[in-house]
Formats: sequence, structure tokens, C-alpha cells
Amino acid sequence: MEIYVGAIVLSLGFEPFDPKVKAEYKYGQFANVVTSMDYERLLCATGPYEGEIRRASDKNHPRKIAWIQCVGSRRVTPGENSYCSAVCCTYTQKQVILTKEHDAEAQCAIFHNDIRSYGKDFERFYERAENLPGVRFFRSYVSIVKENPETKNITIRYCAPDDRIAEEEFDMVVLSIGLNPPADAKGLAGTFGIELDAHGFSKAIPFNPMETTRPGIFVSGTFQGPADIPESVFSASAAGAQCGEFLDYRRGDLAKERIFPLERDATQEEPKVGVFVCHCGANIGRIVGVPSAVEYALTLPNVVYAQEQLFSCATNSAQQISEIAKEKGLNRVVVAACSPRTLEPLFRDTLREAGINQYYLDMANIREHCSWVHAKEKEEATQKAKDIIRMSVARACHLEALEEFDLPVNKAALVVGGGIAGMTCALSIANQGHEVHLVEKETDLGGTARRIHHTLEGLDVQAYLRDVIRKVYRHPLIHVYAEAAIIEAKGYVGNFVTRVKSERGVTEITHGAAVIAIGADVYKPTEYLCGEDERVITHLELEERIAKNDAAVMNAQNLVIIQCVGCRNQERNYCARICCSESVKNALKLKEINPAMEIAILFRDMRTYGFKEDYYRDASNKDVKFIRYEPQDTPRVEAVKEEGRPVLRITATDPVLGKKLAIDADLLVLAAAVIPSAGTEEIARLFKVPLGPDLFFKEAHAKLRPVEFATDGVYLCGMAHYPKLISETINQAYGAAGRVLTLLSHDTVKASGSVCAVDENKCISCGACITVCAYGAIEFRETPQGRKALVNPILCKGDGLCNAVCPTAAIQLKHFTDDELLSQIDAAIPGEEVVQPLAAGAV
Repeated sequence: MEIYVGAIVLSLGFEPFDPKVKAEYKYGQFANVVTSMDYERLLCATGPYEGEIRRASDKNHPRKIAWIQCVGSRRVTPGENSYCSAVCCTYTQKQVILTKEHDAEAQCAIFHNDIRSYGKDFERFYERAENLPGVRFFRSYVSIVKENPETKNITIRYCAPDDRIAEEEFDMVVLSIGLNPPADAKGLAGTFGIELDAHGFSKAIPFNPMETTRPGIFVSGTFQGPADIPESVFSASAAGAQCGEFLDYRRGDLAKERIFPLERDATQEEPKVGVFVCHCGANIGRIVGVPSAVEYALTLPNVVYAQEQLFSCATNSAQQISEIAKEKGLNRVVVAACSPRTLEPLFRDTLREAGINQYYLDMANIREHCSWVHAKEKEEATQKAKDIIRMSVARACHLEALEEFDLPVNKAALVVGGGIAGMTCALSIANQGHEVHLVEKETDLGGTARRIHHTLEGLDVQAYLRDVIRKVYRHPLIHVYAEAAIIEAKGYVGNFVTRVKSERGVTEITHGAAVIAIGADVYKPTEYLCGEDERVITHLELEERIAKNDAAVMNAQNLVIIQCVGCRNQERNYCARICCSESVKNALKLKEINPAMEIAILFRDMRTYGFKEDYYRDASNKDVKFIRYEPQDTPRVEAVKEEGRPVLRITATDPVLGKKLAIDADLLVLAAAVIPSAGTEEIARLFKVPLGPDLFFKEAHAKLRPVEFATDGVYLCGMAHYPKLISETINQAYGAAGRVLTLLSHDTVKASGSVCAVDENKCISCGACITVCAYGAIEFRETPQGRKALVNPILCKGDGLCNAVCPTAAIQLKHFTDDELLSQIDAAIPGEEVVQPLAAGAV
């Protein structure tokens, strides 16, 4: 078969490293040595023991488990990979947490080198695992020594914290294996005529990780290199955006609208409820007795059908729900599964496929509200799941059919922030035929990139930046507002109005979508004599002085860099992600200029993830000294004179030697943290979007919607989301552009039927609803009965605040009416369990 296409996206997955290639791992030799992929299957409800963790040798539950990190990664021995696989540290922590949920008494030991929790919220996740009782983290290389012939236990040899060589026996050993390139990468590369890099992944084009060496062929996911799920998701959107640019001349020619069957009028029918209870793999099924919950559901009033499903969100399961609804004549559906925030749109479409109004769906959250919070109380969790299902069925019986309505979509976009992320996103949108308004607070475009001169790979950032800025200013569809401030932002998805004050004066911009790309700032250190001694500078200042051939830098004999300044502490409990790579980059550049310069990097964990590991190794080979310090014993800095020469003396404890080291330096460089932009909170207020605990913008869903906000029509990218390198920023910027184009490519957008409505007979014109509405959706209007509140359904977001404050219950939120919610409350406690009022005078 021949298929003619205009563009191709290669989204090839990774191949797990096979530890059998190295006999030292004993995989396949010892029964209870398993890979992390094997262990993942053990945790799964569809696994060999239905979600129970058991040993292959005797089917017993292992009580003492060891994880060995970096198996197949960060090693230059034959058959293994020199790069870091980027995801292993965090997935190991996940497995440890799940293991403790299975068995609170389990003893878990993790043998690691560096802990690379560099992603958004990863540091907290690491601390969560580390602080669990019975969990130990050892920074040590290990060897698997022997298997006990009787018990089949495994003995591991490692270096203990007190520097002695220790041997310890474990019931099971898990090899945290890395990521190899796709199995047939070479064959596919030959078929499609693209080049691979030295590691066997797609060879990236400088500054554009989606492009291959052949025009029209793009890559996403782990074919770019090791990546976690959020990066894979937005790289897929990014590749789609690049295809959109490439094929813009064909836009709309082949598009087909999804057609649903006619909706059956069920308003006069008695409720006929179908209940579908999801195992969610092991997430629900290993805690909640799903079969028991199904049996219970069948005893509830108005329930005519109930069944269990392994994954209700799977395509075949959703189709099954639709077919059963038609076959059984259901007019209400309850899906007992996860949060509606995640998959409610999918199940609503499932009802529409069955010819049922989508608002006849109710989701009983028995995962986040039950199994995840009651992992150690299986019987109680099962009973609670039944309670939740009973409440959901009660509400479903009171649900009403609602109609959504179409809103016109303004085809323009607003991009807030003129750094690399904002400009890249703006260009991609404009290249696909849409007008873009680019707002930048500074006089010049470029953002933080104006202070960066080269990448770790040696690419010229300033030349690239000049090229991008030139393209932006020359593009006829991009309007730049420099020295700009946003005064007001209002409207709704597809129809926003933003007022901007700039060098042009005050401009009112109408647009259908907005992208927040305001970047981030750099922490200004007050520690380590920074601000007191001119020889103490930040890593960005060092890079600028290297670019200017600053004599003090070029002639320095000794230079020290301290990592994690201003982050991974109580005030900022996150890793700034890019600092380790930045320090390695500057060290390599200085070694290139002056090989005799003595450079030492003081670190906690070197987080040179992915291919950046090769540069870390290169720096070490070029005699850059890497000295680890502990957070409770940070380096000390003092200005002293050594033989009459003024120097900075940095004192740190070397945990390997167990001794204090004193290093005299001509320059001290601080790897200062990346922190949220000063304007973050104001932008969040204007666009009504949330912030995370570290005050970076919070995406709608870390994995499913990593470039979108919960506020429809508003997107984000770049360091406003979280610190990231230039290539990662470009990846995400194209990803945001792809999501924007998904919206702007439509002439209309559906507005929710779940909006508020006012009963004029009950309204007393107090204005409480108008005061609390964050969207300006309510106003007074004159009626024959006097002044009454009126809800604009286009502006209403259905948050229910007005409903809650109305003193006369004049406002009802459709789909969450008083009758619906009170029916749930009544069902929460059956009549026979209601406690009788206390007798008069009782205490």
C-alpha cells in the first residue's frame, strides 16, 4: 500500500535496557532479581499476581527490597549507555511509595549515585519517598554478590555511610533500567532518510528538537532522547504545530466533523441508571473490592445495570458503555472511577454516542477520594466506595438535560512575553495564518536569552536570538508591543479583550486565545559574600564576562562554583533544573580558553540529565573537580590573604575524604536559582489562572494538559511554567502553539451548559452575587418586578460562588442544583443510620 502525505511525525517509543547483556546484574540467573519494568507489572492489577507483589521463586511477599539505580545508564562500558536516562530516579521513588502502600512494614533501600529530581514538583516527591518509615537512600555503587540457595534471597555489597564495605541480604532486587533508542531506529532512519545521533536517537537540528535532518519529517517523545510523560506530551503537540506550519496551505481540506446520533428525549422517562465501576489498573482495584461494589450498585434504586471494567477510559470500554446504554435503554450513567477533572469530557462524548444528553453523566470519584487515601484500609475503602456510588446514583436521578451553545472564535492570539518561548510560539501561530499580538514589558525582545551566549552543545545563542527577533519584526501578522503593561484582561474562550499600555499608547486587543510566556527571574543571592565582594558573581554574570573576555575571569588561577544557591531549601523547595548544566557549560568554556585554570564545582547532586551527562563526564576528564556537600553542612566563604594575595577561601566538607577542604579562589561563582518572574502574580490575577506552591504557573494537568490552564483558551510555555533549557523551552513553545491552533482553527467553540440562572421571583437585588463573581458575568437589569440580577451565560464559568452567597437561593447552578446536591447528602447517610436528636438537657 502506498500512502501520500505532506509531513510525517515519528513518535517512536524507547526500548528498555536489557540487563542480560551484563552478567554482573545476574538478571535471568537469580530468580528474585527483576527489572523495574517487571516490577511495574507486579504492581499492576493485570499483572501476574493481580496487583500483589510476590517473588517468582516462592510466591511470597517480599518484605525487604533493594533498588539499584543507573542500570544501563551513565556508564561507558560496552553494552551500556553513557547518557542519563532521565526518568529512572523518579519512577523508582514512585515504586517505593507504591510498595509502602502495599505493605507498610516493607523495608526499602535505594542505591543511587545522584538523585536527579529535576522536574516540576519532583523534589517534593523525592522528599516524600525519603521520609517514609523504613526507606533508606544510599549513595553508593553496588554489586550483586550471591543468591542464597535455600531462601533465594539476594546479597548485595555496597559502601556504607561510615565508609565500610557492607553486605546485606534482600528478598528482592529491582534493577532500575534505563532507556535505549527504539529497537529498529537504524532501520527506520534508513527508510525515512533521516540521520541518528551518536546514541541512536534522532539527530536534532540546532535549536529545534522536533526537526530531523530531512524537511517534512518531525519527531516527538523519546525518539528525541530520554524524556518523561509531560515532555513527551507537549513535544507531540509541538510536532503537530510544525506539521501545521509545513502544511498550512492544505488546512481544512481533509477535516471531518464528528457527528453524533440524534439525542433521545428522556425528560419524561423514569431514571434508568447504569453503573460502571473501574479498576483503573491497580489504582482502584488493589484497594477497593470492585466486584463487591458492582453487586452493591445493583441493589440501589433506579439502577438497572452494573458492571466492572479494567480501564473505563480505554476505547473499547467507552464503546462498551455506549453500546450497553443503547441496548438497556439507560438514561443515566454513573462511572465510578477517577476525578471528573481528568476524563469527564471523554465519558460525556460516550453518552452522546449512545444518543443520551451528556449531562446525564455523573462520575463517582473512588480513586482520589477513596483508594488513594485509604490504601491501608481495604475493607473501609470498599465500604466508602459503595457510599460514594450510592450518593452518585442519587444525584444522577435528579440530573437534567442541558444544552451547550456555540460561541464565535476570534482568530487572533495574544502572547504575553517576548522571550524565546513567546517569540517561538508567536511565530508558529502566525506562520499558520493567524494574527498575533506579542506583548513585552522590556524595550527589547529576547528575555533572559539576551544574557546567554552559548549552549552546552556550543551553539551561538545570540546569533539565533537575532534571527528570531528579525523574523518576528518582519512577520506581517505579528504586532509587537514593547515597554508594555497589561491594564485589564476580560472575556472568555474565543472572545477575550485585553487592554495594553505601551509605547503605542493604550490599545484594546481582541483575541481568541492567550499564551502566558513571561519567563522567570534569577535569584539575587545574599549568601556567600554576594553583594559584599565583587569577586562573588552569579553564573549568568560569569557567562557575560566570558563573552566579553573579561580580564579578571580570563586570568583567574582558581575558580569555584557553588550549586543550589537559593533553591532546594525551605524557602524554595524545588530544583532549578538548569543550574548544573549551566555550571558544566561555563567550566568547559573556561577550560577551553585557559586549560591551566583550576576549577572546582561544589554540588549536592549533579543533575545533568539526558545527554548532558556526556558533558559532565567531559568536564571531569578535563580536571574540573566535583566536590559534594550536604545541605546541613554548606560551604563557608571568607575573604583572606594568602602570602599577601587577596583570595576567597571556600571551606567545605568532602564526604568522601571525611575532611574539611579549604580552597582559595580568585573568583566565586554562585549557581543562583531560577525564580518566578516578578509579574507572575499580577498576570495570574488578570487572566484568572492558578499558581503552584512555588509560584510558577500551574498547568491544568501535569501529564494530560501540560501547556494549558484550567481556564479555557489560556495556555502557557517556557520558564513561566518551570525552569528549562532553551531546547526544552522551544519544544514547549511549539507545543503551546499547537494547542492554540486547535482552538483557533474552529469557527465556534462550545460553551458549557452548566451555568448559573436567576429566579427573578426570589431575587432581592442585594448584589452579593455581583460582588463575588470573578468573571463579571452578573449584572443588574430592569424588569417589570424591578431591578434584578441577570447572568450572562457566555461569561459564566459555573464556579458556583454566586450560588453560595445568595441569601434567598435565587441563583441555581445548573448541573449542581440544590435538589441534586441535597439528594447526595441525604444518600450519604441512610435513614436508619441518622442519629436521633439529643434529649433536652443531654450533654
